[in-house]
Amino acid sequence: MPISLQSTLPRTYRIKQIEQDTENVRSYTFDGSLGSKPGQFVMVWLPGVDEVPMSVAFDDGATTKITFFAVGDMTIELAKCKVGDLVGLRGPFGTCYEWKPGQHIALVAGGYGAAPMYFIARSTVEHGCTLEVIVGARDKHNLLYLEEFEKLRHVSLHIATDDGSAGYKGYNTEVLEKLLSSCIPEKSKKKKECSPVDQIFACGPEPMLLAVRDIAAAHGIPSQLSMSRYMKCGFGLCGNCVVDPLGIRLCVEGSVVHNDVSQKIEEFGKYKRDELGKKKSFGN
Repeated sequence: MPISLQSTLPRTYRIKQIEQDTENVRSYTFDGSLGSKPGQFVMVWLPGVDEVPMSVAFDDGATTKITFFAVGDMTIELAKCKVGDLVGLRGPFGTCYEWKPGQHIALVAGGYGAAPMYFIARSTVEHGCTLEVIVGARDKHNLLYLEEFEKLRHVSLHIATDDGSAGYKGYNTEVLEKLLSSCIPEKSKKKKECSPVDQIFACGPEPMLLAVRDIAAAHGIPSQLSMSRYMKCGFGLCGNCVVDPLGIRLCVEGSVVHNDVSQKIEEFGKYKRDELGKKKSFGN
């Protein structure tokens, strides 16, 4: 679908509200909507500094919310903004998550990937979906959006931390595996502990996404994963987010990709390219 000229040009939005989620994570709510759908991203611009892609944490038609980790030059400067300041936004870009009303969906969120997962949760419960939300982080101090998820109806919240300071001690993907193993298909004579999961949505670090992909495939459950790459233009012009060997642009044919497509991306979980197009392996 063609992207309108309006979406490709930055427009300034005023910060309406600021939340300090953790020591290094902040959420900004802007006074204005870009018409984003769950899973899409916007380009966030600070004049004279830089422009970076960010997932949309919420868009209710009147406001737009983003959640970001202040780690690089641009996001550190962005974190210095105050209520009332103007920030450039353009978009939305990319594909979005897809579901059917009434489905049982598992949402797997790692780190600040919990933000876009909350947008999806808000949208799917409005369509009568039942959710298993699995939020993971290094420790309890880095868990995000727990209160927001708990307020939603038809949501079962599962927590995992690497150090065991909250919830399950271990990875959120281990919780996913245990959950799927307990959801016995209806044709089985075994006692069901929960109804079968129809789809798995995930957003977080790529090693986590790789594990989700493999777990979903092993259980024969469709999955949709939010893959991130260094995106410069946002609408398929520069080619910086092309993935091997398919040649698809993740800013257009992604960033939400289905499991069958992710299985064909050879670089998935192995490497990605920096702003110069050089390969950088995960773990380095």
